[in-house]
Amino acid sequence: MVNGQIGVWRRRQEGAAAVAEIEALGFTVLWVGSSPSLAEVRPLLERSSTLTVATGILNVWQHDPADVAEQRAGLARDFPGRFLLGIGVGHPEATAEYQTPLARLRGFFDGLDAAAQPVPREERVAAALGPRMLELAAQRSLGTHTYFVTPEHTRFAREQVGPDALVAPELAVVVETDDEVARAAARAYAALYLGLRNYTSNLLRFGFTERDVADGGSDRLIDAVIPHGSAEAIADTVRAHLDAGADHVALQPLGHGGAPVADYEALAAALL
Repeated sequence: MVNGQIGVWRRRQEGAAAVAEIEALGFTVLWVGSSPSLAEVRPLLERSSTLTVATGILNVWQHDPADVAEQRAGLARDFPGRFLLGIGVGHPEATAEYQTPLARLRGFFDGLDAAAQPVPREERVAAALGPRMLELAAQRSLGTHTYFVTPEHTRFAREQVGPDALVAPELAVVVETDDEVARAAARAYAALYLGLRNYTSNLLRFGFTERDVADGGSDRLIDAVIPHGSAEAIADTVRAHLDAGADHVALQPLGHGGAPVADYEALAAALL
């Protein structure tokens, strides 16, 4: 289902722009972020012929698992082998009902299994950062799609899920050799995530300090989580994730609009 080591991650609001270019360059998976619905995925599948399109992630607080299973069955019928259902619990700051997230995700898996047209285990993944979520992802799905992480977390995730589960981190990058310009773009993106405690708690577990997390993030943190520079320099960090145990890395280029074709071209040349 996840073929190839390098994909692209884009927000759902960016729509179908540049989908044909992404496919033509040789990227194998297009991850759709910002809590997409399955209806928002269909146009991306319609505009491509070989790409796997994955939700990264569908928020389990916003959807009914039986409805999701029914819609997923339609996508699987119309685009066989090309849709991957990524689900997750989102963030406590964004969901008033956010309680017992592990139980909620487990219950959603139960709902997908009990649906009239169940979602096969190998056609779904789960967002996870901590050990219990990673364990659940490995038990009940193809594996995990992680976000806002370093290679050190990728190594930890691999250890937690074992050798056979998928580990597919998202990696935001800035293809820009001016450090000041690149870090400004990276900090604009990081501001949201540095205000969400599931991400900040995870960073603190992996060697960063409260000072690193504060005031928009230290240079050390920003450079580790959001690498910048030439495409060739960024490729070194991608390979660090792969060496740490990632099967696949989903690249999210920042700083050059929602359809940065030149960035996709440069990254493809460096990595594909």
